[in-house]
Amino acid sequence: MKESPAPRITSCRDLAAGDVIEARYNGLLYYSGKVTETVPVLGMFWILDFRTGTRRLVDPLAFEVVRVPQPAPDMLP
Repeated sequence: MKESPAPRITSCRDLAAGDVIEARYNGLLYYSGKVTETVPVLGMFWILDFRTGTRRLVDPLAFEVVRVPQPAPDMLP
């Protein structure tokens, strides 16, 4: 039985520091990382990108953002 996809995050108010997200555009993965800070006034949030190790400001209306399970500790950079 196939799992239903995770609900799309459309507001940074749905996230908290420590949540792990993926941000996709047209089905392509652009960012994957842990939320470090939310900026409700701007409607955006910062993540620490797992692939590059840099901070990224993400707009949940520009990307398809979903919360994903925490990666295993040995998978983190």
